[in-house]
Amino acid sequence: MKSTKSVTTKLLTTASVSALLLGLSGAASADNWRYAHEEYEDDVQDVFAHAFKDYIEENSDHTVEVYRFGELGESDDIMEQTQNGILQFVNQSPGFTGSLIPEAQIFFVPYLLPTDEETVIQFFNESEAIHDMFPELYAEEGLELLKMYPEGEMVVTTDEPISSPEDMDNKKIRTMTNPLLSETYDAFGATPTPLPWGEVYGGLQTGIIDGQENPIFWIESGGLYEVSPHLTFTGHGWFTTAMMANQDFYEGLSDEDQQLVQEASEAAYDHTIEHISGLAEESLAKIQEASDEVTVTRLSEEQIQAFRERAPQVEEAFIEMAGESGEELLQQFKDDLEAVTND
Repeated sequence: MKSTKSVTTKLLTTASVSALLLGLSGAASADNWRYAHEEYEDDVQDVFAHAFKDYIEENSDHTVEVYRFGELGESDDIMEQTQNGILQFVNQSPGFTGSLIPEAQIFFVPYLLPTDEETVIQFFNESEAIHDMFPELYAEEGLELLKMYPEGEMVVTTDEPISSPEDMDNKKIRTMTNPLLSETYDAFGATPTPLPWGEVYGGLQTGIIDGQENPIFWIESGGLYEVSPHLTFTGHGWFTTAMMANQDFYEGLSDEDQQLVQEASEAAYDHTIEHISGLAEESLAKIQEASDEVTVTRLSEEQIQAFRERAPQVEEAFIEMAGESGEELLQQFKDDLEAVTND
């Protein structure tokens, strides 16, 4: 006859094994997803990524690992890793995606988007071009577009103050590796100089380049004002970015997980839009507090007009690069902007 102790032990062991098996089956359905973006800790893309991560982890057994700028390479590297399925999610600005999806360069047509934050946000919330046309273009490259969102108004920093296209003459302005952005600075009278982000600070410091453009929070967090202290608000555009998934990965998810990813993207978008409100003013205050050498030039309407008059040639270059679909997208952009402007 078996002792009570051995029977109890056997029962406990069976229960433990069952619990372990149950745990393992639970673990098998819980995945760790990898997500890379282009910015530093606490920058806008990082805020979005961690809001997405928090929502996923609070509402499922999945975990999300976030990689910041440089941890897995530069922007082109993380896009390639996403297309190859090494990463599940990536945040890449259309400035870099332009070589893959020419139509994405539309965000670099100067003076297309307004500078008013409220109008820009309304455009991103309601635009047919953003919500209907772009997902199809990204899908053609094996990418599931989850969200496009604005980060901040573009500000130009240079080695000396500028207030006219003439002041841009012979200025080597760093651009992303984006043909249309080069067209923009060429139209503005500068010498566009493509350079990887990792080389920008040193390039400004040594005079390889004379200036660059970025949202003000990025100028502050990257310390660019230290080596390029003259800030000019030209009103020519907003920095936009896109968060997407590897399409094969996304389509392989259960309906429940697809819904989870969509909801997490929406939650991250809402959180980020709230985050960017007032961010430019805070970042500029930090810059001015940190440096006495910084100058800030906000162009008047008359001064802006001198730059705006050069925009049509960039539109023409965009249509030439993006073809018929680019022309349709540009028209839809203008229709969407008119709709939110006239609301």
